[in-house]
Amino acid sequence: MTKYYIIAGEASGDLHGSNLIKGLKSVEPDCKIRCWGGELMQSAGGELVRHYKESAVMGFWEVLLNIRKIMGNLKRCKEDILAWQPDVIILIDYPGFNFRIAQFAHDKGFKVFYYIAPKIWAWKERRGARLQKYVDKLFIIFPFEIDYFKKRWNIDAIYRGNPLLDSVEQYRYINESAADFAARLNSNTGLAQKVDAKMFESGIALLAGSRRGEIGFLLPRMLDVMLLFEHNHFFLAAAPSIESSLYNSIIEKHLSSRGLDSSQKEALRRRLTILYGETYSIMKHCKAAIVNSGTASLEAALIGIPQVVCYGASELTYIIAKHLVKGIKYISLANLILDKLIFKELIQHNCTAEKIAEELNMLLDNAPYRAAMHQDYSKVRELLGRGGASRAVAEAIVEEVKKESK
Repeated sequence: MTKYYIIAGEASGDLHGSNLIKGLKSVEPDCKIRCWGGELMQSAGGELVRHYKESAVMGFWEVLLNIRKIMGNLKRCKEDILAWQPDVIILIDYPGFNFRIAQFAHDKGFKVFYYIAPKIWAWKERRGARLQKYVDKLFIIFPFEIDYFKKRWNIDAIYRGNPLLDSVEQYRYINESAADFAARLNSNTGLAQKVDAKMFESGIALLAGSRRGEIGFLLPRMLDVMLLFEHNHFFLAAAPSIESSLYNSIIEKHLSSRGLDSSQKEALRRRLTILYGETYSIMKHCKAAIVNSGTASLEAALIGIPQVVCYGASELTYIIAKHLVKGIKYISLANLILDKLIFKELIQHNCTAEKIAEELNMLLDNAPYRAAMHQDYSKVRELLGRGGASRAVAEAIVEEVKKESK
């Protein structure tokens, strides 16, 4: 019976971690799994030690402000590992935290596997030396990373496909019609107003990110876009770790700052539906999307919704990041995979309501533009390979554990 200790630090890691746990349980049914993650990892069979929403911090300035909290979490994690004595520690992305755990675990004699490599090919490349020193096996999710890790760091990374393909294909409502989606939403008594399937015909999906800093930057700009598109309904895919009060607070403050009176605010709110746990359905049925850069932009490409990607942070965080990110043309995964600007990226000072609106008009009304984007999406899916990545990675992990135990 193998004991796995899995650490994920944000919503996307919780998703990938849950699929990995399912894979491990199917390959090795009697294994024990203890984890840092979220509800998805817990429901998949992991014993949850700490929820990622209690530890996720984004940005350089934000890290400094939360340093005591971060150090406390590191201390608790190390103590829990020592007490539980796992056979293998599996780290999922989240490099700021996980590299410290990797060094600790390696020094204490634990086997360390890293699943979903940190994007050191984009920034902080020096972390490759830490992967060499502290990680026993690296599992990657992008085909172009195979050559990078071998040629640059002499690491024989294992690639078994991209788990997002599994997440999309296995989504329980992936084949649901817009009418059925609306009916399902309307059966929820907690919904503020009824949803009509026709809303999706010109509906715009809003994905503002999963962290407070991201949401604080992007959501006000999305609200300004709403003011420019008076005849469209907007669907905000809320992050599971963010309480509704934060969204409502940002909305109220921003609309007040724009001088809207109570009736104007109410009119805008009637064109905005905020939904938890419906990200894939929102992207499937809306006509276009405004997406925070990150995992969501690749999910949007796999689902097939035309998108514009946005990114922004505090000015200090942006200045530091700009100096650290070297040698990459794009910030979005789908653009990187195809090495082509499939969809527009609006970053920091270029991320304005006017520029988002300009691109949104193209996505909504320019049929050849949309068709070209869909063609490129197909190429991305082809390059990522077939589904079944989560089980394939689980099989590879179990096989590596067997090798190490001989």
